[in-house]
Amino acid sequence: MANVFVEPEPKGRPEGSHITHYVLEYAHGARVTQTNYATQHDAISEAKRLLHSPLIARVRHTDKGNPDHWRPA
Repeated sequence: MANVFVEPEPKGRPEGSHITHYVLEYAHGARVTQTNYATQHDAISEAKRLLHSPLIARVRHTDKGNPDHWRPA
């Protein structure tokens, strides 16, 4: 199973602005699917259905290379 990241979008949004959707990405930034998920739960469920290991952010500003920024869903 590959790790995939559940990323909130839009990226680079100003502090206090709302998350509009979530996407699934590989570590190198390519999207797993072209679907925009309304909730984090929907994205996690789809990642598990595709037999991936979803990771969700622990911090607001993330770095995919830093394991301290992510936790398993």
